[in-house]
Order: sequence, then structure tokens, then C-alpha cells
Amino acid sequence: MKRRDFLGRFVGGMAAAGLAGHVSGLRASGQGHASRAGWDGKLHEIAISTWSLHNYFQITRDEDFKLPGDMLDLLDFPEMIVDRYKVHHLEICAPHFASTEAGYLQDLKARLQKAHTHVVNMPVDIEELWTEGGLSDANPQVRDKAVAACKKWIDIGGEIGTRSVRCDPGKMNPQKLEPTVAAYKELAAYGNSRGVYVIIENHGGVGSEHPEELVKLFKDVDSDFFGALPDFGNFPDEQTRERGLELLFPFASVVCHAKGLEIDSQGKETKFDFPRCIATSKKMGFKGIYSIEYEGPGDPYAGVQKVLNELVEYL
Repeated sequence: MKRRDFLGRFVGGMAAAGLAGHVSGLRASGQGHASRAGWDGKLHEIAISTWSLHNYFQITRDEDFKLPGDMLDLLDFPEMIVDRYKVHHLEICAPHFASTEAGYLQDLKARLQKAHTHVVNMPVDIEELWTEGGLSDANPQVRDKAVAACKKWIDIGGEIGTRSVRCDPGKMNPQKLEPTVAAYKELAAYGNSRGVYVIIENHGGVGSEHPEELVKLFKDVDSDFFGALPDFGNFPDEQTRERGLELLFPFASVVCHAKGLEIDSQGKETKFDFPRCIATSKKMGFKGIYSIEYEGPGDPYAGVQKVLNELVEYL
């Protein structure tokens, strides 16, 4: 299930359900690579998104997901990721917070510190961004409601130490960007006051087929605390992918998505040219974190490991 599919269910009030069990998985290993030291060094450039394991969070579990496995508690997630994959950067999706109360956030912050883990980004998948026009609505009251909801998550991000929050523009009209620009100017200024970047991903009908639309928005908002979250997999074809990544990476300073869609028996992504995406990011001077977002078939724990292996190979 893609995040936009989850949002459709979320707005409609439908939560997925499923049974729990036990999952076993391989711990991250440097076997097959030049050196353990080289492997460990590259892990500092990598994050793992909670979305990769969304089927083990009750709120985002696919109705047709049948693999066994214990349901996850976000409070346990940092230590589990470090133990299994030796990765100390995380991306935490907003729906996976069990609470936004101060006590829960303090507990989560303590768990992050205990695992020596940092939150790179928080995708803010919330109802307010996808009902009516969200941050792009021509009605100021609707737009203000979406802005206020994003500010709450900027505050949460600041509390737990994330570098950025991803707030999508909703139903953006490329021919009439004024409402969208106004919303992001306000959010970027607010993020600046909290030390949290506000970023947009190329997905959900925005920036995937026409990444130039996002570039225009970035230039119009013109803030150092506003930019892009390039996703390797969210383009319709290789030509658009190459053009899109070259356009978006100059506006990306925090994180990109190293997507996993379909990995073959040799551990290689088959749906798009993964190594070329890495090469493009380097060519464009990207210095941020590569966050693993596995959306392929089969055991997602194993899928994350495969994307991790391929990332380390090409970084």
C-alpha cells in the first residue's frame, strides 16, 4: 500500500486490521563488501522509514497482508532498527505515533537517545492535508486549518529533534500557485523558528510527472527552510526520473527516498535504475541522508535489508 492509498482510507475513516505473530529477520551484515569499516561508514548516510514496515503498525496495515509478525510499537522501533540493521537515522511517519501528548513524546525522545538514534524526517500524512485543497485551497479558512495542523507537527518534530517534516501541498494548481506559496511561506518561517525544515516529496500527483512545478514553487517561496524530498521511485519513466532528480536535488538538503519496489534474486532493484539515481544525487551535490522506503512484495524486513545492501554498494 502506498502512502497516498493509506491517506484515502484514513480520510474515509477506515483503519486496516490484522493478526500478530512473530517475525524473524537477518541482522545487518557486511558480508560480501570490501570491509566492515567501509560498510559502517556508509551506514551514517542511511535512514530507515517506518513506512517500510507499515504493515506491522495497526493503523497502516494492509487488509490483504497475510505474513506473520508481531505488531510494532514506535517506542521500540529505534532500538529494533539499530539491533537489526545497525542504522541510527530514522524517518517516522505521523500515523505511527501512538500519541502526540507531551509524556509520550518525552518517552519517544528517551528511546531515541537510548538507541543513539536521530530522526531525519517526519512525513506528515494527516487528514487536513488531503481534505478539500489542503495547503493549496483557495479558501483561506481551509488553508489556515491545514497550516495550523502542519505547525503542530513542526512543534512535535522540534521536540523530538527531527531535521525536517514533509508536508504535501494537497490539490496544488500549477497555474495558480498564490495560495500554495502563501501557505509554505508561513510554514517555512515557522519551521525556521523551530529549526525544522519543511519539505515536499514528488508523489501524490505533485511533481512526479512534472517536477518543474515543484521547482517553480521552491523558487517562489524562496526560503532556506523549504525544499525537496526527491524519491527515486515516484516517476513514470526513466527519462522523467533523470530529469526530475536533476531538478529536485538542488533543492534537497536533508533527505531523499531510496525506494525499494521489486528486488531480484541478485539483490538488484528491477523497476528503475537504482545506481543511476545514486549517481545523479552525487552529481547534483546531495549531502543529505538516503532514507530506505521499501514498498515491494514479500517480507518487508528482508526487503529493507536488500535496499540497504544496494545502497551501501553504490554510495
